[in-house]
Amino acid sequence: MRVRFVEPSKSWAGNTAAFVVEDRTLLASAQAIDRASRGTLARAVAASHRFEGKKQQTLAILAPAGIGADRVVLIGLGQGKDLDLRTVEGAGGTLLADANTAGQKSLTVAIDPVPGSRLAAADLAARVALGAQLRSYRFDKYRTKEKPEQKPTVNEIRIVVKGATAAAKAYARLSPIADSTFMVRDLVSEPANILYPASLAQRCRSLTSVGLKVEVLGETQMRKLGMGSLLGVGQGSDRESQMVIMTWRGGPASQKPLAFIGKGVCFDTGGISLKPAGGMEDMKWDMGGSAAVIGAMRLLAQRKARVNAVGIVGLVENMPDGKAQRPGDVVTSMSGQTIEVINTDAEGRLVLADCMWYAQEKFKPQLMVEFSTLTGAILIALGHERAGLFSNNTELATRLRKAGQQVGEKLWRMPLGAAYDKLLRSEIADMRNVSAGRGAGSITAAQFLQRFVQNNLPWAHIDIAGMAWGEGDATTPKGATAYGVRLVDRFVADNYEK
Repeated sequence: MRVRFVEPSKSWAGNTAAFVVEDRTLLASAQAIDRASRGTLARAVAASHRFEGKKQQTLAILAPAGIGADRVVLIGLGQGKDLDLRTVEGAGGTLLADANTAGQKSLTVAIDPVPGSRLAAADLAARVALGAQLRSYRFDKYRTKEKPEQKPTVNEIRIVVKGATAAAKAYARLSPIADSTFMVRDLVSEPANILYPASLAQRCRSLTSVGLKVEVLGETQMRKLGMGSLLGVGQGSDRESQMVIMTWRGGPASQKPLAFIGKGVCFDTGGISLKPAGGMEDMKWDMGGSAAVIGAMRLLAQRKARVNAVGIVGLVENMPDGKAQRPGDVVTSMSGQTIEVINTDAEGRLVLADCMWYAQEKFKPQLMVEFSTLTGAILIALGHERAGLFSNNTELATRLRKAGQQVGEKLWRMPLGAAYDKLLRSEIADMRNVSAGRGAGSITAAQFLQRFVQNNLPWAHIDIAGMAWGEGDATTPKGATAYGVRLVDRFVADNYEK
């Protein structure tokens, strides 16, 4: 889909959109269209008792006389003083979806300064374009037949704004976000017969093209490192487990890197603790944490972030066969700690334990942030609104929450504590991989991971089980969300780049 930024003119054509703020106030372009059409827009707004200019509200007017446009769509931005960039992006996504539904081939969006807002017109224009671009994503590579009315029709967006050159430059800085987001959505959407540990590792290798250094460890190398916790998860699969290490050196040589860790269970049957059949197909996205880390590392490299960072993802399949680990088995992690595997479906934490330890031993990072679709319990607690945040460091947790709020990837901090940790006590090993009871499943999973944090290193675990896949919103179609990519990017930009 082509995006163009053009200077304002007095003529309008095709499918045109303009903005309204709450209390039904038309912005400058909408006012100009209204005058040219002899009050058509004002009458339409007055006749629509439900359209008030609130965020994402739309009102379509067909073929207003006197302006040359076939269709005008008014979209609300809410109160100008409360306008944020995510609302603007949402407007772009909503307008694209509306135009596709109406079968339009192009979309023209008129950008005006918003009274009460500090956002510049160039930034508004760039964010509208980004929101539309994010909404344009489709995963349709395996479809061989599709009705014309099911296909998107918009092939060009024209953003009309005073200062089009500045807006185009602002959009160029943002476009890598869409590139990395689309990559992550592709990875999470792929079926498990296409995306498995080796093939995902191969896709990671391609990221050398954006400047990342990529190293892949196979089972022989991981065995030599003592990664019995990770290897135990994948031993029931015919697919070899992998660990991928991606490094970006954009900061001073003396700067300790930021470490980002991702769970990459490319398919999770539950192993011997087999999941029920209903919905098991969704377990192709149990590698959503690894995809988020891969996408975030790609984005940092693509925009030449002034920071040192390492991304480590453990890639396995959890399958039940004669070689699979059994409930009651004891494995030895890279840290030397032993783990009694009570439930083979609590496998992600076993993978992450060795990834986290390797990151600390190899890179001596200044902090460690981990993403994983770890527990169904976090979905019960927080639904699809927020990811669960667990951390041993309040400053780190606060920075992550602030970054998430800015980009619309919200977090909710959950508790940790010694009382929860006691629930992991094993009779025969250093710990169990699940608690003795049914309660606090997300918390005890985080407590398990905390046992693999060295010397109280600032660490955060982000459970994205309710966020990696969704029903869609203004900028995200139903399916993979790429949650975590923009969170990491904003977190790094706000706090660790100079």
